[in-house]
Amino acid sequence: MSAPTTPRAMTAQETGRRVEEILDRLAAGGDLATATAAEELVRSLMDFYGSGLARILQLLSATLTAPGEPAARLLGDELVASLLVLHDLHPEDRDTRIRRALDSVPGQDLEVLGFDQDTGLLRLRAAAASGGCGCGSGADGAREAVEAALACFAPEVGAVDIETAPAGPTFLQIGAAPTGAR
Repeated sequence: MSAPTTPRAMTAQETGRRVEEILDRLAAGGDLATATAAEELVRSLMDFYGSGLARILQLLSATLTAPGEPAARLLGDELVASLLVLHDLHPEDRDTRIRRALDSVPGQDLEVLGFDQDTGLLRLRAAAASGGCGCGSGADGAREAVEAALACFAPEVGAVDIETAPAGPTFLQIGAAPTGAR
């Protein structure tokens, strides 16, 4: 008998895409009763897991505000956070979750400029030195890392606009006046 293997943890986006693909295949098969039953099964499982997560939060609620306690570590975990958000159980508000997501992206100094709730656009400003030389070479990688973190912690963010803060002030070097100029 072989040792049990631990399944690879899927992200919320991967899981959502996989469920949609399976439901689409069932619907494309033409058997409406099977497709309807599959959708009902998914809803029932979601309700069951959501109820379990709500109970876990209720039992851990006394430790939510103490840093380093189990609940605080749970809220910082991408998989757990995405499940809590999916079931509308995450105890942190949207802005706190956005900040948590941005803080989880290493090497990025990002400032939130604003969030448009209607369009889902999050406007950010990156410090000039954040994420590389400022020439844009690392911008795509930084954007992908930010979008992946936001998908876990704040999926209501649909798009990200990152502007680069201008470099520090330009200083003019003032030297001594040429001889005889005074």
